[in-house]
Amino acid sequence: MRGHRRTWEWVFAGLLTGCVPLGQGMAALQGTQAGSTLSGTARFTPMDGGLRITVTVAQAPPGRHGIHIHEQGGCGDSGNAAGGHFNPDGVPHGLLPKDGLTRAHAGDLGNIEIGADGSGTLTLTVPALTLRDGPYAVAGRSIILHEKADDFGQPTGNAGGRIACGVIAVRP
Repeated sequence: MRGHRRTWEWVFAGLLTGCVPLGQGMAALQGTQAGSTLSGTARFTPMDGGLRITVTVAQAPPGRHGIHIHEQGGCGDSGNAAGGHFNPDGVPHGLLPKDGLTRAHAGDLGNIEIGADGSGTLTLTVPALTLRDGPYAVAGRSIILHEKADDFGQPTGNAGGRIACGVIAVRP
């Protein structure tokens, strides 16, 4: 096929052919609404004591958007199949990199800034999260891009609807 492939096709092919390094994870973000051209990728790289997460988004509405890991690995029903925020400890909503696991959901990644051209990148390292092992493993869960900024209010940050979703897959 000539031209551009949809992002998820590249991710799927990468997982099968080894373009994603061993032991790393990836999710292909796709718009949740029919006809959406929003796309992106989220890469998950194990680091000493945590997980580096790099999210790249294209063709999204400009501005700040909440981004969270959700508990279920599904993007159906306009992203609602992903369930709520990943929160194994039942703690209040917050900003995980700043507040830690005792004062934020394990999926509370904060906001990504999208420029006027519709693109944006967020890179952060989150202590204690893992890909596959332990109570804070993210493999098989979903990453959600929300329509509005996360204001860190309770119970989930008031970030509005789900405009993009991807399931986190790990290459063995």
